[in-house]
Amino acid sequence: MKRLLFIYNPHAGKGRSKSHISDVVDCFTRQGWLVTIHPTQGKADAAAVAADLGGSFDRVVCCGGDGTLHETITGLMGLTNRPPVGYIPAGTTNDFSRNLHLPRSLAGRMETAGAGVPRPVDIGRFNGEYFIYVAAFGAFTDVAYDTPQPFKNAFGHLAYVLEGAARLPSLQSYRLRVEHDGGTEEGDFLFGMVSNTVSVGGFKGANTERVELDDGQFEVVLIRQPQNAAQLQSIVMGLMQAKPEPGGAVVAFQTTRLRVTCAGELPWTLDGEYGGAPRVAEIENLPRAVEIVYGK
Repeated sequence: MKRLLFIYNPHAGKGRSKSHISDVVDCFTRQGWLVTIHPTQGKADAAAVAADLGGSFDRVVCCGGDGTLHETITGLMGLTNRPPVGYIPAGTTNDFSRNLHLPRSLAGRMETAGAGVPRPVDIGRFNGEYFIYVAAFGAFTDVAYDTPQPFKNAFGHLAYVLEGAARLPSLQSYRLRVEHDGGTEEGDFLFGMVSNTVSVGGFKGANTERVELDDGQFEVVLIRQPQNAAQLQSIVMGLMQAKPEPGGAVVAFQTTRLRVTCAGELPWTLDGEYGGAPRVAEIENLPRAVEIVYGK
């Protein structure tokens, strides 16, 4: 009988996932899986369990937010033979799930996680650490996560503008040298994002039509410091419309690797979690490093 490791975050989605555990296990059992269940016990526990036990299973399914998925895949990356990963999103933002075209219903997501067909997905490596869909630095790194959902729903991209405008007087830029496949960018930048996703913080951004999860390419966006709120709005409009102007404040390109050098410490987030503040960041795309179950 095929063996499945089910890792779930009991606190994800305000703890609602706990009430569906019996339904999830029943679904997997009907599909022919012998199920082992592990509720995470705290930060980094999913990574530790995936690393210690994942190699003994035919599939690993995780249930929680993007953080739980990030930890699970991080743990599996240390294995030579990595089992396919199923994902039942149950967090607040669930950015990465938007790439997978998963069913809307929980029942549909359970069925897909256990019986869906795995497909290869690129993984990012950041100074030896891993990320699934985004590594970012700078002034707006946390805007999409901190802006209340009703506000985002009501104002769309304008929520970014208003939140960013409120911070404009205190924005900090960084003098950077960014080396990539197509050349080198130098100057003062206040934000940068290296991604493999169509959504960050619940928003779709620039280059989404070019996103392929298994093409070995990152989509990169760098933003120079705006001088006023009007210029900030112009930048955001360019991002939301995926039409950065050549030579403008928004720089967008695709690449397989980057080297970001800063004169001082540069704080980063990896998949929405703090990723350290190195002066030099070596970022590379690991093509088709894991298999994740898609929907359609």
